[in-house]
Amino acid sequence: MRVSSESPYTAIYAVVKRIPPGRVCTYGRIATLAGFPGQARMVGYALHALLGDNDVPWWRVINRVGRISNVYAADEQRARLEAEGVAVSDDYLIDLNRFLWVGDDDEE
Repeated sequence: MRVSSESPYTAIYAVVKRIPPGRVCTYGRIATLAGFPGQARMVGYALHALLGDNDVPWWRVINRVGRISNVYAADEQRARLEAEGVAVSDDYLIDLNRFLWVGDDDEE
């Protein structure tokens, strides 16, 4: 079910905004929740398109194996996640069993 009848990016941003502090979600899961299953790359493009100050918590989005994949902002992403209580390993890996937010059935 699509979150928004507006642009795909608007739908993606709406899902990312629902990820609670201290939790993370994968690109693929966000795509599915936004109504675009199998379009994980679209989520990456949408996040890359964010400009300046905004209210989209982009740092809560990680890849399917639980790793921070934005090499250009990895240290900032790690710092923001750790400030929210998410443990990030030395190789930028996050325990999905502990910190993954899956969406509709997992609202916190």
